Amino acid sequence: MIFPLVATELMRGGKVLIATPRRDVVLELIPRIKVAFPQQHVIGLYGGSPQRWELGDITIATTHQLLRYEGAFDLVVIDEVDAFPYHNNPVLEYAAQKVRSATGAVVLLSATPPAHLQRAVQKGRIAHVKVPVRYHRKPLPLPRLIRYGGIHKLNASDARDKKKRTLPWLSGEGKNPSWLPSSDGNGCLAAIVSESIERGAQLFVFVPAIHRLESTLAWMRRSMDKLISRTQIEATSSQDEDRHEKVLRFREGLTRILLTTTILERGVTIPKADVIVLDADSALFDAAALVQMAGRAGRSAADPYGKVHYLSRERTRAQVEAVSQIRAMNRLAERKGYFV
Repeated sequence: MIFPLVATELMRGGKVLIATPRRDVVLELIPRIKVAFPQQHVIGLYGGSPQRWELGDITIATTHQLLRYEGAFDLVVIDEVDAFPYHNNPVLEYAAQKVRSATGAVVLLSATPPAHLQRAVQKGRIAHVKVPVRYHRKPLPLPRLIRYGGIHKLNASDARDKKKRTLPWLSGEGKNPSWLPSSDGNGCLAAIVSESIERGAQLFVFVPAIHRLESTLAWMRRSMDKLISRTQIEATSSQDEDRHEKVLRFREGLTRILLTTTILERGVTIPKADVIVLDADSALFDAAALVQMAGRAGRSAADPYGKVHYLSRERTRAQVEAVSQIRAMNRLAERKGYFV
């Protein structure tokens, strides 16, 4: 979406800044921008980055790096304006205006813009463009809402299954292979995961809290060991010192299943990916977070119909609103004739 803006500004001899809240996104954007603009000097700025004092033709930076500049850029693109730490941070919002030149422009991007920006758009205070379709012109994957027992029951159901291995219908000859948990709805979870693995997809599995990662990782490795190696299943969070290495292995396809928190709800693009949100009824998951997590699927032309599943004990307003927003974008794209 932003490439025409960037190309136009570069042709005019201007300097471009692309700012995003998270280091992970900066690291993903750098090689993509370099491929798209091979003749330009592209630098990346984030905490601990080797390029600290250069000024590139295109600068890709975390939002905190904006505090280092004043009047330096002719085009300032702020990605994910509703995400921490930029959202509701008056210092960073001021910095975004301060870094642009006297004749420069600031462009705000988000799939889930905050309410005050939406109101400003409706009142005509901000010029806006709504893009309801991805570049491959296929519908956005619509999440399926599925009821299950909850993360806290994963280990309990797994222990019960070990006692039932001798039953004929758990021998692998019937409908339920022995490695599928048979109670609390978690057999459905394992079946969904196995379907993604068998179709050759990588899988984001989102959980609502860091303390749930370890037990969920252990359950996933036990449950999937007939399909993939345990080393191909990883977990990461904001507190993980090896997070960047794990994300890199996931991008390279070495990791098939990555369990994570909302730290990876934005910015990470995997060509063939499915999404599972566990405990999607958690109060920590609002509609915007659920939309962003669903947005990890179907991003490439090679696999535009990725699968998204919200698993929860209850259906919440946030889930319904998230599905409604995605469906509304697909309807708008269809009305405008974008789909091919």
